[in-house]
Parts: sequence; C-alpha cells; structure tokens
Amino acid sequence: MTPFTRLDARAAPLLEANIDTDQIIPKQFLKTVEREGLGCGLFFEWRFDEQGHEKPEFVLNKPEYKNAGILIAGENFGCGSSREHAPWALIDFGISCVIGSSFADIFTGNCANNGLLLVRLPEAQVQALQSEAKGGNHIFTVDLEQQTVTAPSGASYRFEIDPNLKNKLLKGLDAIGETLQHEGDITTFEERRKLIQPWVAA
Repeated sequence: MTPFTRLDARAAPLLEANIDTDQIIPKQFLKTVEREGLGCGLFFEWRFDEQGHEKPEFVLNKPEYKNAGILIAGENFGCGSSREHAPWALIDFGISCVIGSSFADIFTGNCANNGLLLVRLPEAQVQALQSEAKGGNHIFTVDLEQQTVTAPSGASYRFEIDPNLKNKLLKGLDAIGETLQHEGDITTFEERRKLIQPWVAA
C-alpha cells in the first residue's frame, strides 16, 4: 500500500446520508478480483446516463471537483453489502480520504485493510467542511501524523484514530506487510520447529 502521511487535495461534498456500497460500486463491476480499473465504475449510476454520458450535475463530474482526492460524505457512508470493491473503486478513482460523521463497520474494516483513510468528525464540523467545499477548487489538508483536517479558511479540526491503524497507514502496511515486520521471528520459529519436530518439515 502507499503510505499516507499528508494529503493536500480538492474535496468534493457528497451530502446524501446512507450511501451504500451498491451505489459506490454497482454489482456489475464485481466480476473482477483486480483492484485496478474499478474507478470507472465508481458511483456509475450517478455519474453516467443510459447512453454512457457524464451527468453534469453530479458533483464528481463538475470541473471544480475533477481530480478530487477527498470526499466529504453524509452519515453512515458505506452501508449495505460487504464488498471490498468499494474502497478499491474509491482509491482507483483517486480518492485517498473520506471525511464523515459515521461509517458502516464492514466498510470501515475494508478501508483500513486497503489504505483508504476514514476521518470521523462531529456532524457540525463535517457540515462546516462541506460548506467550504461547495465553492469548489479549494485545497484541504489532511495530516495523519498530526491527526488534523484543515479547511481552506484555515479552520482546523482534530480527529481520533486507532494508534495501530495510524501506524499501518503511515508506513503503508497491509496485512502481509504487517506480518513481514516480524519476518526474523518467524524464520527463527520455523528453524527451531525443524529441529524439534523434523517430521513436520518433511
């Protein structure tokens, strides 16, 4: 995974509550187990009409939000079915951080496993950030080390995050990478087991 330290990016406000994973990445895009290329299906039914043309009224299609790296979402973002394709699609589209007041539990775990930072803030602070994002073409800063979100106005909000998850994101560690931090201990254990239980190695 790519380490997450500090992100300076445009933020797109997506104000609806209870956006589920089928809206994030519809079922027809779930045939692949590859993480790359899913950005084309992100919010597909909201981004495109029946002819495949972009809907100009959808926030991510507006010029001022093109290449947004931050999504400011409504409450209970990521509810619905437990599809890991949802964070894959967000990341492939270029979204590295989602800010909201609450997130679905399984979606939260999938994001943690794939390096997508979820920032929880009180609803009033989320609404304040959404208001600033509505102007478009403004740069927001998410500093994971300092655990702060800074708006274009200079207003700064501190967020909480599990220390272990913070460490994994800062170092860009997925589950395999985290395990490999203990590679020396694992090798020692395996060598010792060969001597004590040689029939296992055989």
